[in-house]
Amino acid sequence: MGAIFLSASVPLIDRGIYHETANPFLIQCAVRELVIAVIRKHKIVWGGHPAITPMIWNICEDLGQNYSESVFLYQSNYFKDRFPEETALFNNVTFTPSIPESKDASLQIMREIMLSRDDLIAAVFIGGMDGVEIEYELFKKFNPRATVIPLMAPGGAALNLAKKYGYATDEDCINDIDFASIFYNQLVSPY
Repeated sequence: MGAIFLSASVPLIDRGIYHETANPFLIQCAVRELVIAVIRKHKIVWGGHPAITPMIWNICEDLGQNYSESVFLYQSNYFKDRFPEETALFNNVTFTPSIPESKDASLQIMREIMLSRDDLIAAVFIGGMDGVEIEYELFKKFNPRATVIPLMAPGGAALNLAKKYGYATDEDCINDIDFASIFYNQLVSPY
């Protein structure tokens, strides 16, 4: 059982231009389809974003999935006073050290610990802001041969990555919202 890294967030209006292309509904749909498609075959690894952690908790609950064996949440102690309440419900959270007064350095530590796991076979990038772009670069550094899927239809940073690195080949590819097929064909069937 390999692990799939999920990098996702819902872009905020006050954080750059990512929100201009982002579709929060499609971001939520894509996260849900990813979990449904891969949870019984692969582990899912992610950094505790406040918009994503509650989604994954609810999906695991809906599926009746034993999350302690299927999902792995990483959380920087820099945010310990702001963790989503669902963080406390997971009993398999890896809390990473924080650097006082430096959110960026604290996130860098968490990302390096999370992305240097030796069981990562793929990464999925959905929506997001600058953190998704940073995680893409780190993932590629630590896992150069792994499968990478930047979903385009939900927009945000993942759309930018797809265009920048040549994942977007035509308009049909950019508008493809059949997330279940994408995940099955690229993450379930080949493994």
